[in-house]
Amino acid sequence: MTAALCPCQSGKTYTQCCRPYHDGKAAPTAETLMRSRYSAYVLRNGAYLHRSWHASTRPNKKSLLQLPPTEWLGLEIVRTEQGGATDTSGVVEFIARYREAGAEAALQETSRFVREAGRWTYVDAL
Repeated sequence: MTAALCPCQSGKTYTQCCRPYHDGKAAPTAETLMRSRYSAYVLRNGAYLHRSWHASTRPNKKSLLQLPPTEWLGLEIVRTEQGGATDTSGVVEFIARYREAGAEAALQETSRFVREAGRWTYVDAL
């Protein structure tokens, strides 16, 4: 039996890709954090989304645990600016396709990330 591929579409298995971050390992880059957050949306892991959101813009935990029933269909990374292993800030533009209430749509967002105390966090959308 083959292990399931990661929802972030990296081509790796979930265990080799996003699961370590969901389990507490610090993501090495802003793009890695972006991918792990997408996987958390797919898997309805509101606790991880809360932990990986910057404290200055983080919604309350309850709202993240009550995510609407969205079927996430795919992720495409459009571009990244900075956000590497030695940077303290970064930007990731992405397109996430989804289905909600029977209709397909896409969310295109340019997200800001900052790294504090060795951990990347999502700040907001530009």
